[in-house]
Amino acid sequence: MNKASKILLTVGVGMAVGAAIGILFAPDEGYETRRKIIKKGRKLAGVVNDSIDDGKESLSEIKDVLQKQLNKVSRKLEEIKN
Repeated sequence: MNKASKILLTVGVGMAVGAAIGILFAPDEGYETRRKIIKKGRKLAGVVNDSIDDGKESLSEIKDVLQKQLNKVSRKLEEIKN
């Protein structure tokens, strides 16, 4: 997970926790409070899933770069060997 993804995840979790605390202390009825918590939880799940997808994409890019570098090193070693 890259730095931007970690920051996004931290901000998202912080927002969700703050929203949940705000909802719990709001003077709504129980049903309405639960509905709001579920809505905020789904929104947070979306943020987390997006961050995970970004992390997977970053790891895939890193893997590709490393594979290319490894192939270059292997070819150089073969050239030196021969």
